[in-house]
Amino acid sequence: MRGDDDHQDGLFSYVSLDARVPKTHPLRTVREMVDRALAGMSREFEAIYAAEGRPSIAPERLLRALLLQVFYSIRS
Repeated sequence: MRGDDDHQDGLFSYVSLDARVPKTHPLRTVREMVDRALAGMSREFEAIYAAEGRPSIAPERLLRALLLQVFYSIRS
């Protein structure tokens, strides 16, 4: 089952990354491009996940994390 790509603001003490990351930071532009690309892939993601079962981590979130790992040369 495909997980959602949203967070629960009310459940935890949450600091929005939008409030902490400067408007001119290059990752904001990258995020916009990635979000557009992933929105176009939503139908493909739906097709490969089962309709029932335990929800997964959203594939969009995993791919964004992978990009950050590559950008910042994080090995693990």
